[in-house]
Amino acid sequence: MAHRNYCSFVIFFISMLSCAVNTYSDPCDPKNLRDPKTLRTDQLTVLINGYSESRIPLLQSIAATYASSPIVSSVQILWGNPKTPLKILSLLSQNLSIASPGAPIAVIRQNSDSLNSRFNPRRSISTRAVLICDDDVEVDTKSVEFAFAMWSKNRDKIVGFFARSHDLDIVNRRWMYTMHSDKYSIVLTKFMIVRIEFLYSYRCGGDVAAMAKAREVVDRRRNCEDILMNFVAAEEGEGVMVVEAERIRDYGDSRNEGRSGVESAGLSSRKKDHRKRRGECITEFHRVLGRMPLKYAYGKVVRGVGEQGLCEKGGKLVLCDHQIVD
Repeated sequence: MAHRNYCSFVIFFISMLSCAVNTYSDPCDPKNLRDPKTLRTDQLTVLINGYSESRIPLLQSIAATYASSPIVSSVQILWGNPKTPLKILSLLSQNLSIASPGAPIAVIRQNSDSLNSRFNPRRSISTRAVLICDDDVEVDTKSVEFAFAMWSKNRDKIVGFFARSHDLDIVNRRWMYTMHSDKYSIVLTKFMIVRIEFLYSYRCGGDVAAMAKAREVVDRRRNCEDILMNFVAAEEGEGVMVVEAERIRDYGDSRNEGRSGVESAGLSSRKKDHRKRRGECITEFHRVLGRMPLKYAYGKVVRGVGEQGLCEKGGKLVLCDHQIVD
């Protein structure tokens, strides 16, 4: 009987996957979108980009962590590898349904491996806030909840943990992708919270022809979809905001010691001259869109502000707010 139930589950799940392939064939069709008035504002929807089968164990852990937070309405894994057998995805879905005691977790097989698909508007999104994240970045739930709280007060911004910047190479008349210690203009899709309207603008809004050309740049380079979303947010919203995180583990960062190959298993291209190629994306986006909307932000929003003075305690200097105040 148990075997029969499992087989029925797999057959049902495979049929659902087949339907999911066609459900979002036209993400701009108004019939596929929810009425904005029905969207929840007290929770967020998590969209995790999945591609590599070797990352599935890590992906399961990350998805379960997000699902355990009370502010998460649902977790949706957007599987972008069309070569992955349905059997593997059905097993992934089963394992996730068993492991998650919190928000529901769904596996959605994408129509293609285009990175643009991670920003498709989806009827399955029932919240105003959407968390876009990668399958190799693990974030503690307190940090997720703090980021969401800050986004709730700044809904026209992209809110996240990982910041980068654009800069102008005056000599060569081109844009650069870089990092500054005192300012930033880009938040990465390792973790970004956006309002759902930005998804529609990315895929369907604005100058339709120009945005189509910009998305072609993403497909050709297999990279830079996060930069293009930052263009959208800067043009239609108020740019970006970086907030403090308590604990983040970035398994895909090439600076990790004792790497296990996770950083090279994803869909996004991380070839040699990564920063140069990302700078070329910024230059191309500027050219096809006809404007440079990216704007700088300064500082990081922190969880709390403590005493900065030092006091003596037991012969040692400690922060004064660690002392008992008489």
